[in-house]
Amino acid sequence: MILSCQNISKAFNEKSILKNVSFHIEDYDKAAIVGINGAGKTTLLKIIVGDMAADEGIVTLSKEKTFGYLAQHQSVNSDHTIYEELLTVKQDLIALESRIRQAELEMKTAAGPALERIMESYAQMTHRFETDGGYTYRSELTGVLKGLGFTEEEFDKSVSALSGGQKTRVALGKLLLSKPHLIMLDEPTNHLDMSSITWLETYLMNYKGAVIIVSHDRYFLDRIANKVIEIDQTKATVFTGNYSDYAAKKEQLRAAQLKAYMNQQQEIKHQEEVIAKLKSFNREKSIKRAESREKLLSKVERLEKPTQARTDMHITLEPRYASGNDVLCVENLSKSFGDLRLFQKIGFDIKKGEHVAIIGDNGTGKTTILKIINGLVSADSGTLRLGTNVHIGYYDQEHHVLHMEKTLFEEISDEYPAMNNTEIRSTLAAFLFTGEDVFKRIGDLSGGERGRVSLAKLMLSESNFLILDEPTNHLDIASKEILEDALNHYTGTVLYVSHDRYFINRTAGRILELSGRTLTNYLGNYDYYTEKKMQLAETAAADTSGTSPVPAGSAEESAAKISWKEQKELQAKQRKRENDLKKTESRIEELEKRDADIDAQMARPDVCRDVAKLQELTKEKEGIAAELEELMERWEVLESEG
Repeated sequence: MILSCQNISKAFNEKSILKNVSFHIEDYDKAAIVGINGAGKTTLLKIIVGDMAADEGIVTLSKEKTFGYLAQHQSVNSDHTIYEELLTVKQDLIALESRIRQAELEMKTAAGPALERIMESYAQMTHRFETDGGYTYRSELTGVLKGLGFTEEEFDKSVSALSGGQKTRVALGKLLLSKPHLIMLDEPTNHLDMSSITWLETYLMNYKGAVIIVSHDRYFLDRIANKVIEIDQTKATVFTGNYSDYAAKKEQLRAAQLKAYMNQQQEIKHQEEVIAKLKSFNREKSIKRAESREKLLSKVERLEKPTQARTDMHITLEPRYASGNDVLCVENLSKSFGDLRLFQKIGFDIKKGEHVAIIGDNGTGKTTILKIINGLVSADSGTLRLGTNVHIGYYDQEHHVLHMEKTLFEEISDEYPAMNNTEIRSTLAAFLFTGEDVFKRIGDLSGGERGRVSLAKLMLSESNFLILDEPTNHLDIASKEILEDALNHYTGTVLYVSHDRYFINRTAGRILELSGRTLTNYLGNYDYYTEKKMQLAETAAADTSGTSPVPAGSAEESAAKISWKEQKELQAKQRKRENDLKKTESRIEELEKRDADIDAQMARPDVCRDVAKLQELTKEKEGIAAELEELMERWEVLESEG
């Protein structure tokens, strides 16, 4: 065991945040701490590392064990370059290497016992240098920097000139290179793009030490965690397995707790009714029996009602009008900012009802595409056409659609003047703004609160084409799941940018990857995308191992073209199946209606006496029956292909 937390309690202004929290971490555990925003996850980490004192309880870290901690907003202040800053972690090795070089110089001139002493020291130093990674630390450092999204051109950038997010990545790199026995990370994926998150996952999965992570990235937790510590209503519960295992067990546990609570409430109600009935008899014996039951009832330990699963925020997304089948057509779209070319001659179509995610590394131009579609940024070239009766609802991650000087109430009432006060308050309450909260200024809200206001406006818009830019940013896991359910029930069309892979996996039916200034289409969710990428990488690797050399970039371009062609063929095949299915269903309905008409005709007295007419109708019924049988078989085949 590397860490033990026993009965940790903490309160702020008499409000209890943590109460008797206990758990332990084994030497190679990969543990996740989860809970809603404000549950006390970061507070718990700060208590463990000693940045904050607990009101009660004991934190015990095993002797001779080291730990490293990365806070959510950790900045590095230094005049070093990025590369030099990470080298500071390896100062012991650098100093040892210097002593080895010095010993080599001394051996050239030394003789006799002095030479023997130097050689013995030299052997010890070189052995330690090798075992501590002296021959690999520079390549390891380069690998960490590249893994965290820094290019070689950026290695010489001054740390002082970096953004807050970049400084946090430098701090994360230093922490990983220091290799403590226990790594503690608070929201480590916030400043990483998808490829860097994937790299960090692999690094932590293979890390020969313990890891504790606070994160809202459920895909990340699914891949890494073997233990989940949930903070809920000040208490901690430990679950074995990854996030998905935890979510399933949590739901089972909540259902069992709710059942026990409801049973107890039913029994309490029954006992209270019996007591009231006994008292109503107004006899000495019955009153004594009532008092006896009251005494027993008062000693019953009342169960608390378990928290309901994701019932806080309420989102209902539904379009007011249906759009045409063709929602958006983009052709030959290009955009550059100065010398920075983001994308060139990209094109894609979006059909009614599709849920499409745009993914890619930071800075590739994903948000720019959304802004061009919304008319906020102009394209350098290319065309963009919206379909018939398309009404856009836009969710902007920077919340430019909100007015910072207005109150929450004014933000809704000005946009929707037909709503009365009660309706506005009810809408805001559905997004957790109650009482005097509705008179707060938008500019004074946190990022998560602004996100909820933007979602409220999106819901009220009743648009049939939702364009969302990082909609899960600043949302806790419960709120993300509520939004996922709302989008999955939404009958309109959705196009969004997100780096939340779990969210993409649950809500996207198609993925557009923006990479190398072009788009590649994948007809499926995130799991399908990763599987397809792996296949394409293997194909490219097999091609490059052949006898003829492959020019730089051609394998990737070829794979992209193959993938695009495959996806277009799949889409065409799917559309044909859907059309055939509709035609088949329509023909079945038509024949069944005709068959019913024939039955009605044959029941008429005038037709019953007309033998020739009866024979004609009977023959038609036989033909309908035969065709219906064929159509039913065809319908089953088409349905099974879906």
